[in-house]
Amino acid sequence: MSTTTSTTIPTNSDPLVIAKRSFQSRLFLGTGKFPSSAVMSQAIAASESELVTVAIRRVNLDEPNDEFLTHIPEAALLPNTSGARNAEEAVRIAKITRASGLTHWVKLEVTPEPNHLLPDPIETLKAAETLVKLGFVVLPYINADPILAKHLESVGCATVMPLASPIGTNKGLQTQDQLQLIIENANIPVVIDAGIGSPADAALAMQLGADAVLVNTAIATAPSPIEIATAFKWATQAGRTAYLSGLATVSSTAQASSPLTGFLQ
Repeated sequence: MSTTTSTTIPTNSDPLVIAKRSFQSRLFLGTGKFPSSAVMSQAIAASESELVTVAIRRVNLDEPNDEFLTHIPEAALLPNTSGARNAEEAVRIAKITRASGLTHWVKLEVTPEPNHLLPDPIETLKAAETLVKLGFVVLPYINADPILAKHLESVGCATVMPLASPIGTNKGLQTQDQLQLIIENANIPVVIDAGIGSPADAALAMQLGADAVLVNTAIATAPSPIEIATAFKWATQAGRTAYLSGLATVSSTAQASSPLTGFLQ
């Protein structure tokens, strides 16, 4: 989402607001693939993330004290519809989640093809329309499609979450040009989700003007998840600062930083 350029660095005066809810951290985390729940919990703490997405199919909703959920701050919980193959399944998962008393926020994922897990744009839009009408705060995971992003905004989604590259690949911002178009034209927050493989990728996404990034595989499967979570926190903050402060002009010729004349006389 485009914002007015400012020299103010990210502090408490630069919150991210989604559906009237304010976040100080612009780094969101996923919870799959961690070696243990304890490591996951420590990585969440190190990242200082305030929004953590969880696949509802991994949770026992009939058990209020489900062991997995005890490692995630309740206020940070963002259920997702991972595993849904069409709009009907996604809506059903979201309804079950809300009925269990967790939250009316949902990260909408519709991925019918299991090998690449690319989101279905038609079914995603269909599910988003239904869920918004049912009173959910909907954060849809999508391909980096600027037209679809505007359609989702128009039906009332709280954010759009375009992928940088296919989920779990750690390939970085392979869709950068499309992401830039989405960011420039959005009137809701843009969260870059999927494919971010390094802190440098997170910094670049934020430097482009993204409002937040969501990272899972690059942290969960790293040799030291807790340390890399800290690095992602700093990188996200650095990218946001760079975006707000502005970058120096790129030149096609060399520009001396010191005078080349007058110093030998």
